[in-house]
Amino acid sequence: MTERTVPRSGHGLPGPEELRNNGVVKNVGEARETPTGTLQEEHATGERSTRNRVARSILDHGPSTVTELAGRLGLTQAAVRRHLDALVADDVVEAREQKVYGARTRGRPAKVFALTDCGRDAFDQSYDKLAADALRWIQERFGGDEAVVAFARARIAEQATEYRKAIEAAAPEERTEALAKALSADGYAATARSAPVGEQLCQHHCPVAHVAEKFPQLCEAETEIFSQLLGTHVQRLATIAHGDGVCTTFIPKISHTTHNASASTAGRNPA
Repeated sequence: MTERTVPRSGHGLPGPEELRNNGVVKNVGEARETPTGTLQEEHATGERSTRNRVARSILDHGPSTVTELAGRLGLTQAAVRRHLDALVADDVVEAREQKVYGARTRGRPAKVFALTDCGRDAFDQSYDKLAADALRWIQERFGGDEAVVAFARARIAEQATEYRKAIEAAAPEERTEALAKALSADGYAATARSAPVGEQLCQHHCPVAHVAEKFPQLCEAETEIFSQLLGTHVQRLATIAHGDGVCTTFIPKISHTTHNASASTAGRNPA
C-alpha cells in the first residue's frame, strides 16, 4: 500500500486530542479486508497516531535525532524522516543543529528536531488554570466581583477595537455577519443566521470557556459589547461555559430610531 502524508488539520497543527493519542499503527493486513473508504480512514488514523508518537517523544525527551527517535519508537529511520517532514510542514517541529559540548568531532553536527511554540501549545497546557487563579486573586485582593467585571470589560473593549472597524464598514443589514467574521478571526468560529424577528450570532468555539465557567462576568461583558457594537438590545440564549454546545446571542431586527440599548445579563434564556 502506498504511503501518503495525511492532510493538515485546522491551521496546519494537529489538535490536542490527536497529539495526546499514543495508539499504535493499525495492522495493515487487517485493514486490507475492509472497504476502500474504511481502509483509507484507518491508514490516515494510523499515520496520525504514529506522527503524534513522534511529537510526544520529542516533548518527553527534548530535541532528538532521527536515530534516537527511531530507536525509542521502534520505527525505521525512513519512517521517522517521513513523519518529521510532515510535522515540520505543519510547524509542529523544527530542525536545528545539535549543540556540541566540549571538543567538537570531525564532520557536521547531527541535526536534531525540536518542538516549535505551536507544537508545544498543541499539548496539554495550564493556561486556563493560570487565568482562573489570576482572576480569583484579583477578586480577593482588589474589590471582589466589581474588580472582575472591570477586568472583563477592559479586556473585551480592547478586543472590540477591530470588531468596531468591521461593523462600521458594513451595511446595516450586514453588521451581524461582519461581527461574526471578526470574531472568527479571533478564534471564536462564529456564524450569523436568520431567526424569527431578528438574527442569531453563534460562536461555535470559546477560547476562554473553562475560565468563563468560573467567572461568568466574561460572558456578561461580551454580551454588553455586542449590544454597544450593534446599537441594539441583545439577549444571550446559551453559552458554552454553561454547558451548551454553542454560545448563542439573539439580535432583534435593528430599529434605526433606537440605538444603544443595554444588553441583557449573559447566560441562559430565563424563559
